[in-house]
Amino acid sequence: MAENELIKTDFSSELSQRYLAYALSTITSRSLPDVRDGLKPVHRRLLYAMRLLRLDPGQGFKKSARVVGDVMGKFHPHGDAAIYDAMVRLAQEFAMRYPLVDGQGNFGNIDGDNAAAMRYTEARMTLVAQLLLDGIDEDAVDFRQTYDGEGEEPVILPAAFPNLLANGAQGIAVGMATSIPPHNAIELIDAALHLIKHPNASHAKMLDFIKGPDFPTGGVLIEAPEQLAEAYATGRGAFRLRAAWQCETEKGGGWKIIITAIPYQVQKARLIEKMAELMQAKKLPFIADIMDESAEDIRLVIEPKSRRIDPKLLMENLFRMTDLEYRIGLNLNVLDGTGTPGVMSIKDALLAWIDHQLVVLRRRTSHRLNKIIARLEVLEGYLVVYLNLDEVIAIIREEDHPRPRLMERFGLNENQANAILDMRLRSLRRLEEMELGKERDDLNAEAADLNAMMADEGRQRAVITSSIKAMRAQFIKTDQRLTRIEPQPVLDSDPAEMLVEKEAVTIVCSENGWIRSMKGRIEPDADIRLREGDAPKFHLHADSTDRLVIGLENGRFYTISIDKLPGGRGFGEPLALMIDIAVDTPIISIMVVKPGKILLASSSGHGFITEIDQLIAQTKTGRQVMTVMDKARMIAAKPLAGESVALVGSNRKMLIINADDIPVMAKGRGVILQRYKDAWLADATSFRAEDGLSWVQLGGRTRTERDITPWVGKRAGAGKIVPVGFPKPPRFT
Repeated sequence: MAENELIKTDFSSELSQRYLAYALSTITSRSLPDVRDGLKPVHRRLLYAMRLLRLDPGQGFKKSARVVGDVMGKFHPHGDAAIYDAMVRLAQEFAMRYPLVDGQGNFGNIDGDNAAAMRYTEARMTLVAQLLLDGIDEDAVDFRQTYDGEGEEPVILPAAFPNLLANGAQGIAVGMATSIPPHNAIELIDAALHLIKHPNASHAKMLDFIKGPDFPTGGVLIEAPEQLAEAYATGRGAFRLRAAWQCETEKGGGWKIIITAIPYQVQKARLIEKMAELMQAKKLPFIADIMDESAEDIRLVIEPKSRRIDPKLLMENLFRMTDLEYRIGLNLNVLDGTGTPGVMSIKDALLAWIDHQLVVLRRRTSHRLNKIIARLEVLEGYLVVYLNLDEVIAIIREEDHPRPRLMERFGLNENQANAILDMRLRSLRRLEEMELGKERDDLNAEAADLNAMMADEGRQRAVITSSIKAMRAQFIKTDQRLTRIEPQPVLDSDPAEMLVEKEAVTIVCSENGWIRSMKGRIEPDADIRLREGDAPKFHLHADSTDRLVIGLENGRFYTISIDKLPGGRGFGEPLALMIDIAVDTPIISIMVVKPGKILLASSSGHGFITEIDQLIAQTKTGRQVMTVMDKARMIAAKPLAGESVALVGSNRKMLIINADDIPVMAKGRGVILQRYKDAWLADATSFRAEDGLSWVQLGGRTRTERDITPWVGKRAGAGKIVPVGFPKPPRFT
């Protein structure tokens, strides 16, 4: 094939292959961390470059630009800005639970301000970073060629610290992502120590050690234990994190809220800005002012408009409307030991780290054994010198080429001969000979012990346990849990009510379903404008903080907050625009939500009693409460006002029964209240027997019948003819 010859190929096939290569590169080389050391390639290269620069915790700082330059020039063929951004995050105490870089200078802050340029900041490694690199010079891990083939870089770090779960990780790849919150190192170590002894421990057992995420910014975790257990067992879930706060009292009975910690990854400046916007939009009417008094610690001061407000209710509203409550996702999607991406449970991730520690231990042990063998070989050569000292000196003095002569005369190999020729004269002492013999014996004993350990996995696990306990001792004094875990608080009232100023209103709804909320208590006989051809139907008094329950003939109920209704100007708006009301289905009831029982009845003569809470719907689609069969329809949904229930049919027969004979149900058709033949139930109401039964006559006058004995009967009876003057068609109101 000629050098410049064009090759024709299918475009979609070629594009698919190239995109697949890009996707795999993004997944394995950029976005997903390795389960063994919890690092992405850029972080691994940063730490390795800092080790080569000898930026150990006890050494001095070097310019960040020096580190970034080495990483970019030797290991990471990407832009310096991306490398420096990764380095900055490793140094931020509010981003990393256990920082890997010890920064000197401006590395950004929790307000969201950027770090200073790399030429102004300096850095070195932390003790945790040193733990991740411990043993890297002892053949603990594999190395590969760098991108330009001029050097080598580690494929993975030895990682004596459980970095993946301790510091967490975030990343978005192609078709997958990872989100791992940070955890407390002591809790992870305790769980790992248990897994070393009991690898088959249950997922639930992990919660005895790992209480939940532990964020560097603190806060309060309010997730239920069962949801934590499910998330940790599956590797997927979410955690609700809230700001930590306290109520600070003042002289005279006043108080203010002090925010002492904000959720992880929430920028303080942006949080305050968002709250100020909500205050300006009058969506936080219960707050008078918010001030930022933070120095090194977080201190946000929130002043209420009234000292009579419950602080817990105030905070619940802020949690609902601002990032003072933030949802942290868990997606434990990582690369396993073979480089394959997958979602792991928290137990599996810890087991993978433990297995990696065993591999590192075996490799470091093999490296040490090879060093011992090489040293013993040299020692044997040295001992030959002491046994034949005069002859060795003579060969060195007289021979032009002493190396081959020594090898031939004493049966030495080249390494031993070179070691003998490199010996210093002052080493040729009797005391030195004795020390060499002791060293040989010690090395032989060490080699025997290491070989025995390599053949016994139980001893290997014991060695790992000992090293992990030693690491635990370094953290136990200073590593306290920062994030509190508390149950979801139970409140006596709805926090949403605080968002609405309480005032008296009148609800007016017309025959055609146009509804509005008018300020004040307006009587039904007042002149209220309606659209042409429309007529009034419902008129009730309420407060602006109340909710309405709306019942339709089909037995379905809807809920709407009064503050969501249009004002009194104009004709209002159709209810059909606010809730999903079935077409041409009449509204038969509108009630204010207040504690109590509700009487439901249908035209088939069936009915039951229910609690008002059973009528409340959470969505616009409503809630089916009463089942109506065939051509029947719900004709009554009224608060239970007494122990007696009056029923009247289209045949003008009335029956009064005891409310105790009607069952209390959550939903359904109910029981037969009154029987009919070629008729149906026209209306139902409840009342107190001592007050008598009232109804509205033609002309609007109200009549009360106090002697109700003729109509009192058993449930499911037929009833008797209504009193003279009862309205036509038969209705109580």
